[in-house]
Amino acid sequence: MVTVAWFSGGGSSAVAIKLMVKEIDEIIYIHIDDQHADTLRFVRQCGMWFGKPVKILQSPLKTVEAACYAAGGRGYINGPSGAACTRQLKRLVRQQWEYEQPLNTKLRYVWGMDCNEIDRLDGESGLRVKMPDKEHVCPLIDKGMEKQDAHKVMAASRIKRPAMYDLGYLNNNCVGCVKGGMGYWNKIRRDFPAVFAARAKMERVIGASCIKGVYLDELDPNRGRKDKPIVEDCGIMCELMAI
Repeated sequence: MVTVAWFSGGGSSAVAIKLMVKEIDEIIYIHIDDQHADTLRFVRQCGMWFGKPVKILQSPLKTVEAACYAAGGRGYINGPSGAACTRQLKRLVRQQWEYEQPLNTKLRYVWGMDCNEIDRLDGESGLRVKMPDKEHVCPLIDKGMEKQDAHKVMAASRIKRPAMYDLGYLNNNCVGCVKGGMGYWNKIRRDFPAVFAARAKMERVIGASCIKGVYLDELDPNRGRKDKPIVEDCGIMCELMAI
């Protein structure tokens, strides 16, 4: 049995790994160039905290825009079957890693879902349904820990959390995550106007929008202010939607 932690680059994922680090054989982080520049600092600091190296993998496409263009060119960015960029930048990278493992290798995966995300583990579309050939361990769920508890652990351990949290985002996803809603995109418009403009241009080139029913360049700046500013943590649970 080989135990692998798929490190999302977020706080909950980091604490989950720390809780199980003695049992983990390999820690893997899949990098995307659209992550906030502070993310790699956090990954390196966590590697020292874990006392084990973090292996960094990356798709040759590197960016959200390159992945969305490569996924078919026109007509689709995000929808019920998942996001085009997640498939290209995360799912295919994970599958390539799995393909390279020795035959008959039994894999146990460690995840950072917290106790409010039990459905992502055991629900109808959860990990244990979508990936039944792997064993799945979620130490935060097992210990009844919430996202806030994970951040307290990092603070107590003097681990500086990724900059996106301090900007008010609930997860350390790519800057300009295509799965965000109106509130998220209007926050990106304020915090990262160049990213907002680039995603709006991409929508028009591809002929599809990130938000159902409205293009970003038509989005009312006052819409969605009461929404949470971010979607769920971007990781394997996102890419499993497309399987």
